[in-house]
Amino acid sequence: MYRICLFFKLMVLLTALSSCELIDIHPYAGKLTGTLDINNKNIAAIESNFASKDTIRFAFISDSQRWYDELGDFVEHINPKDDIDFIIHGGDLADFGLTDEFLMQRDLLEKSTKPYVVLIGNHDLLANGEEIFEKVFGSPNFSFIAGKTKFLGMNTNALESNYANPVPNFSFINSELKNEQAPYNQTIAMMHARPTSEQFDNNVSNVFQYHIRQFPNLLFGLHGHEHRYMKEDVFNDGIFYIGGPNIGKRQYLVFTITPGSFTHEIHSY
Repeated sequence: MYRICLFFKLMVLLTALSSCELIDIHPYAGKLTGTLDINNKNIAAIESNFASKDTIRFAFISDSQRWYDELGDFVEHINPKDDIDFIIHGGDLADFGLTDEFLMQRDLLEKSTKPYVVLIGNHDLLANGEEIFEKVFGSPNFSFIAGKTKFLGMNTNALESNYANPVPNFSFINSELKNEQAPYNQTIAMMHARPTSEQFDNNVSNVFQYHIRQFPNLLFGLHGHEHRYMKEDVFNDGIFYIGGPNIGKRQYLVFTITPGSFTHEIHSY
């Protein structure tokens, strides 16, 4: 009798809560609203707008999880700057892979007047974050060409991945190497976690470096994750890996890409 009464009370309570719309969607659920497939849309704009430019300037930010005010202030700061072509986010928008984390960060970035693309970070892979990321931003592995520079974006967060797909994905890298849809003569490799990071599958770090060095004139590797500015010739082969500070430090990097070379600076706001 007690079990029947308890069951009845629970059913009444759930019905009442549901009718008052007090039951929110589960924080890990994939119900999404607003702008989706953002990387592909912004890549189309970048490739169209800057196809003929010899000099490309972009801002690099990273690891904005939990720093919502700082991200919003960055967008307001960067919008008036006419010398910045686009923005690259180095990953870790989320802390726990929650739907609301991705959507809140997206809504701040969507206030940007400049096209932006987002790499996937290790925290973005928690829970079912990868599924949400793919719907909101797109594939964790992607590329685009600005001017004559190829930007190769890769998921390198092996430790947090479920290994349903290989990380790094050498099939993707090799397919991009053979892709001749548009001409380019120099390359930037982009990732959240660089080789030697605890997130990277360092059993294949040398193989990874060999593969990305096959691309025309690899200028440098770009990464986040470390929450500080870094510049290191990881493999002692002349290719520097450059990492940006987390957005909580109110800092970002600006890269100027010219034919055959590049420069970069740290900016504060």
